[in-house]
Amino acid sequence: MSAATAVPAQAPRPSANDRFKESFRGRFWGSMILATVVHFAVLQYAPELTADDFSFSAAEFEAIELPPEIEIPPPPQQVARPATPIMSEVDVSEDITIAPTTFEMNPVEDLPPPPDEIVVKEEDISAAPAFTPYTVGPMLLNRNQVARAMVDSYPESLRRAGIGGIVRVYFFVNREGEVQNFRIHQSSGFVELDEAALAVADVYQFSPAMNRDKVVPVWVSLPIEFQVR
Repeated sequence: MSAATAVPAQAPRPSANDRFKESFRGRFWGSMILATVVHFAVLQYAPELTADDFSFSAAEFEAIELPPEIEIPPPPQQVARPATPIMSEVDVSEDITIAPTTFEMNPVEDLPPPPDEIVVKEEDISAAPAFTPYTVGPMLLNRNQVARAMVDSYPESLRRAGIGGIVRVYFFVNREGEVQNFRIHQSSGFVELDEAALAVADVYQFSPAMNRDKVVPVWVSLPIEFQVR
């Protein structure tokens, strides 16, 4: 082949922009078809959505009757102030005096006799409890003897069962401090304990009650307690 032989010219290579334009149509429709398929699948297989019930019920209102209005009375009328005292103009003599009093003018023989002493008959209150005023109450004198009597009088059946109680007993204490009468004031709820309390009450000894400087008979109420120790 001779050097004068001509070489055929090559076609120019397409640019990247040309290649993009050529593939754009295929990519566009491909993406549209894929988006359609994805949306269809989501709508077809997605779980069904339901709305919760947000309804509510209002409680019934209760009508309250208001009390009638109270009419406030008008304030009382102001009390008139007393009139200003006026000193009367009276001419009082300065020579007025009180006559002296002496034993010579009033001898003892002429004085009236003293009044008869009034004897007040006191009412007997030993039969039933009654109130008598006193300033110093009766004091128990034989505590140890009373404690021994409570131990001896405690019913054995109740002691073993662990049952105790308090019995209030009325005592009538005379002027000498002796117990003349007694009775149940408040029961313990057990007949055996009440009877035991009355047996113990017969042992009590007191000092007499005083009303100021006078000895008086009184009724007093004291508790007698039985308990298992």
